[in-house]
Amino acid sequence: MMARRLLFIIPGVVFCILAIYFAVGLTKDPSQLPSVLINTPVEIFQLPPIKGRDTHGLASTDFVGEVALLNVFGSWCISCKIEHPFLMSLKQTGDVPLHGIDWREPDPDAGPDWLKREGDPYTLVGDDPDSKGAIAFGVTGAPETFVVDKKGIIRYKHVGPMSPEVWKNVIYPLVLSLRAQ
Repeated sequence: MMARRLLFIIPGVVFCILAIYFAVGLTKDPSQLPSVLINTPVEIFQLPPIKGRDTHGLASTDFVGEVALLNVFGSWCISCKIEHPFLMSLKQTGDVPLHGIDWREPDPDAGPDWLKREGDPYTLVGDDPDSKGAIAFGVTGAPETFVVDKKGIIRYKHVGPMSPEVWKNVIYPLVLSLRAQ
């Protein structure tokens, strides 16, 4: 008799536990992914330039000496296309160097062709088909934008498309604060 009663009670208890778990999960902001690399130096990496660029590409040493942003993008990334007009306007302001990692392109011409067509907001761009640069920053997807201080230390990670609101309310105040240090 007691065993029959447990057969009816256990599913209800399991359901309640799962409901509480999912209810708490729904209160979390999915764009706020913690990164264990915040406040740590950028790991050493060296990426070749994307096709058509005559610069040296992008390396960890490029993040020493001035506050800079790193944007991880791909021509295959829908959200990257959404943020691209804002990145172009950011380039025109000259407020901060914006470097890029062209991440995991299926075709080595896809990223460079996309930048030629849509405009190139980046000071330096590295080609990262094997995720070497992405691993150095702890990238989980594209687009992601990082703020790196003058000493080459990652100070902030923004997941998702950059927007004027994110720039004005979060990233630009942080850039100004890091420059003053």
